[in-house]
Amino acid sequence: MEIILSIAIGVMTTCGVWLLLRPRTYQVIVGLSMLSYAVNLFIFGVGGVKTNVPPLLGDDVVTSSLADPVPQALVLTAIVIGFATTALFLVVLLASRGLTGTDHVDGRGDRK
Repeated sequence: MEIILSIAIGVMTTCGVWLLLRPRTYQVIVGLSMLSYAVNLFIFGVGGVKTNVPPLLGDDVVTSSLADPVPQALVLTAIVIGFATTALFLVVLLASRGLTGTDHVDGRGDRK
């Protein structure tokens, strides 16, 4: 399970960086979102990936076998903040496109 999570984090990070290097602002916003999702997965994975363990405490459950709830709370907070930041970026994108008439990062039109 850890290798799948590591591969997913690596692929999302690679795609996010590639999209950050694109010339259009929408692609940059999607790249930033993918990077934030990759960081969220990383933080979630640091808390421990546990399988076949009940999520509730009982008399026969050892507390060391449970996942740490702090990274889960941090990831939930980061998802909410990331959603708000993406909404702000989209508003800035629309305002920039309205003022300049193009959606390129440097403000120039299509190059030939």
